[in-house]
Order: sequence, then structure tokens, then C-alpha cells
Amino acid sequence: MTEGFALQMVEHDNLGEIVYGQLSDALIKGRFAPDARLTIRDLAQSLGTSVTPVRDAILRLIQDEALVQKSAREVRVPVMTLERYLEIRQIRMKLEGLAARETALKAEARDIERLRELVTRNEQAIAAADWPAALELNQTFHFALAEIAGMTVLRGILNRLWLQMGPMIAASYQHGGRAMIDYHHMILLAIEARDADRAERAIVDDIRGASSAIIEQLAALKPTGSAG
Repeated sequence: MTEGFALQMVEHDNLGEIVYGQLSDALIKGRFAPDARLTIRDLAQSLGTSVTPVRDAILRLIQDEALVQKSAREVRVPVMTLERYLEIRQIRMKLEGLAARETALKAEARDIERLRELVTRNEQAIAAADWPAALELNQTFHFALAEIAGMTVLRGILNRLWLQMGPMIAASYQHGGRAMIDYHHMILLAIEARDADRAERAIVDDIRGASSAIIEQLAALKPTGSAG
């Protein structure tokens, strides 16, 4: 498990859902690095629970393709292949483009102000080299588009994609620097102008613009047990 990271202690009601939510959030926000080895015992200790809800949550995350079972005792965060990344990128451009279009058509003043605040705080986090905060604000901005658009089904699909992409985006975010947020300003301007076409193009450019940093990180990573 990633060193120095402690999960939030949970209450004993609805443990299965709570643990799944905590681990999902950690994956989406890149708290676990690609190829990190996770143990049920360590996770249960961090969460303050028994091993049963953790085991159940891990099984669900394996079904979500966010974790991979290497053996009976070894679960790891997968290292994504280039082919898989490119497929997910293509899907994200279509779906997040749709969310951006709908947001441009539906956003109210308070929604636009929320997005502006996220962009401003992300700029501040990058300037301060606070990469964990910058990464979280980036993810929140992307998810906010689907929320403002009122597309709950789409939000669920994106959540599953980001479960798989979160560790890789996190591993690349600092390397990408300001390129990871430049297009957020353009997305915001398009939404303010209620220009759905421009909003869609801007989010596609944003996802594509982050590709070089992510592809470079993919080339540098090699899963445990791989040949060579």
C-alpha cells in the first residue's frame, strides 16, 4: 500500500458500501500508485474495520477492473497498457464531451461560479506545487460537469472509467504541470457563453492534451512479474 497514506476511519453502519466508497475515492484520486500491492489486513487496519467488508470491497473493485488479483494473497493496482489507455481516452472524450455540452446548455450562475472556483483553486495548488490538492481539484472539475448537466447515469459510467484511470493520471499529473489544466479555462469560457460546441471541443482538447504526459509515464512503468 502507498506509504504515508491513511484511510479515514469509518463507522460500523453500512460498512460494505462505506469501505467500497473509501477505496474507490482513493483510487480515483490516485492515492494508490500503479502496481501498488494492497493487503486486506493493512486496509482493514487503516479503516478500523474487520477484514470482511474490505475483502468484499476489493472483490467489487476487481469486477470494476480497478484492481487485479495476482494470486490468492496478492492484489495490485493494475498498470495500464497503452492500448487500454487509448481506448478509455476515446470513450472519455465522447462521454465527457457530452457532459460539457449539456453543462453549457444547463449551467446556472451558481454552477459557473463553482467551476470558476475549482479552476482558481487548482491554479493556486499548482503554483504552490501542492500536487495532491491539484489532482483532486482536477478530478472534481471533471465530475462537476456531469453533475451540473444532471446526467446521473453518465456520472456512474465516468466513475468506473476514473477508477481505472485515477492512478495513472495521478502518476502523470506533476509531470504534465500546467498542461493538465490549461483547457479548463477554455471550458469555463465556453460554458459561460453557452456555446455547447466549443465546450465539447475544449474538453476533448483537455483530455487529448494530457495524453503525452500519461503516455510517457506508461512507457516508464512495468507491472510486477512482467518479462524483462
